[in-house]
Amino acid sequence: MIFIPLIRLATAADAPAIADMSRQHIESGLGWSWTPARIAAAIADRSTNVALIDQPDGVLAFGIMHYAERTAHLALLAVDPAQRRRGIAARLVAWLEKSADTAGIERIRVEARSDNPAALAFYQKLGYVQIDRLARYYRGVLDAVRLEKTLRFAVRESDR
Repeated sequence: MIFIPLIRLATAADAPAIADMSRQHIESGLGWSWTPARIAAAIADRSTNVALIDQPDGVLAFGIMHYAERTAHLALLAVDPAQRRRGIAARLVAWLEKSADTAGIERIRVEARSDNPAALAFYQKLGYVQIDRLARYYRGVLDAVRLEKTLRFAVRESDR
């Protein structure tokens, strides 16, 4: 039998582990902006979901999605390198997308480091399309590729 860990919303107690994972696997070489305090603020923010998959010995993966009126922004997504290529990230993104769809979100945007072809291929496989390239987006040093996925089409007032 294969153990499939559950996805749950993070608590303030999870902030240090999530921040450390961000520093090691997302912000590597760029400085640290997603500190434990910033993660804790995201966890406390009613317009943000911080979802994670963990097991007793630590966090396997997490995602942070901020919701606006019609769009959502997947701010961070990370999977422990030892756990990659097992479908964990896809499950986590699907969970966040379902939450966004339930909230009436039309589009989700995400940025990926331009020097990370695996991340770009991952998002494209999930139906995200490149809409922009942002010069020196990360700390004025590294370009980002912005991708977007449409969950539903906007309903115009005249169509209601």
